[in-house]
Amino acid sequence: MVVLGAGESGVGAAVLAWTKGYDVFVSDCGTIAEKYKAMLLDRGILFEEGHHTEAQILNADEIVKSPGIPDTAPIVRAAVERGIPILSEIELAGRYTDAQMVCITGSNGKTTTTSLTYQILREAGMDVGLAGNIGRSLALQVAEDPHACYVIELSSFQLDNMYSFKADIAVLMNITPDHLNRYGGEMQRYVDAKLRILQNQTRADAFIYWADDPILRREVAKHHPEAACYPFSDADRPELKGRLTADGQICIETPRGTLRIPRTALALRGTHNLYNSLAAATAARLAGADDASIRRGLETFRGVEHRLEPVARVAEVEYINDSKATNIDSCRYALQSVETPIVLILGGTDKGNDYGEIEAMVRAKARGLVFLGVDNRKLHAAFDGKVPATCDARSMAEAIAQAARMARPGDTVLLSPCCASFDLFRNYEDRGEQFKQCVHALADGKEAGA
Repeated sequence: MVVLGAGESGVGAAVLAWTKGYDVFVSDCGTIAEKYKAMLLDRGILFEEGHHTEAQILNADEIVKSPGIPDTAPIVRAAVERGIPILSEIELAGRYTDAQMVCITGSNGKTTTTSLTYQILREAGMDVGLAGNIGRSLALQVAEDPHACYVIELSSFQLDNMYSFKADIAVLMNITPDHLNRYGGEMQRYVDAKLRILQNQTRADAFIYWADDPILRREVAKHHPEAACYPFSDADRPELKGRLTADGQICIETPRGTLRIPRTALALRGTHNLYNSLAAATAARLAGADDASIRRGLETFRGVEHRLEPVARVAEVEYINDSKATNIDSCRYALQSVETPIVLILGGTDKGNDYGEIEAMVRAKARGLVFLGVDNRKLHAAFDGKVPATCDARSMAEAIAQAARMARPGDTVLLSPCCASFDLFRNYEDRGEQFKQCVHALADGKEAGA
């Protein structure tokens, strides 16, 4: 077994393969973090960093590819040409566990929905692990800390290399353009990746999805899912299994009957979070959570770091960290949720975005735009002349300084980048942490000068 990539996913896969008796070799063309290097050394797992030794890699019976490595990488292409099976860490982990799998994907909302579902199941006292795009590696948990149930956030990249794995409960929040740079600019290829969450499901399984997503409506009609379907929406229609009633109750219907909770009791605000709450409550109920625990979970959940996260108020300006907004639709949700004039920080590695989709909202709400990226030409072409001010920033400190100059008392400075982070930051978490650090430094400076 060769593992390409030595991050959380790759090292977890390596440890699981090692515990199952595989001869394991790990290869990362970058630098391996010390904590992961230590995990490999402790077990005597061979690894290399800074390059790929093709002869050794192409001698594999199987290759586990970390989700961040594209299919176009030369070593991946060479393996495909040799006919070597390439799978994801999730696929490998699924071979060695009979746990209940609650799998959540979507272009937006999947992290919040996954975290909320996990909290509810823990509230219910279930033996549950959090894995996938958040939490610890599923493979590592299966190897060393197994659970009876896992709540797994799945990206399209992970789904691409999953074949025999089955979701007992599949949740598909929505499908909007994202990651098109990884799919040759073809939206249908991205859609097909998301729909892989349905593969291998049977009539004993469940499929939860947003009923008003036009792409999902089309794809569900085309695929005729074998699993029991649980469509949800903020409407009050009889065919919906999760809905918002005319008198303001969220209503969840499963074979156990109907659960009603006043919308005003939900900890999370906004329409997008109503969808997240409906999906999580439905998934948790189907997974076995009792109704009292579902209510407590929905009433106490405090949200996800880097997703519409209030940071500080400085000089009567609110600063909000939405670094997790790596596509157009996420940014739209953020813009909708802020009611004051906005100074918007956006930019990074473009993923095939059509900024025309948020132009009207930006015109209506933005006092100014700060473009935070190495190459901001596409952003200038999209927005110059359409808002009072635009400017460039090559670091987070510069972006915060520019935004603070543009903002007026009562405004909100919103980091909601629409883009991936890899041009200036390690990942979206690094981008969000730097935003928070710079805002707190700004606050300290203001206080010092007061």
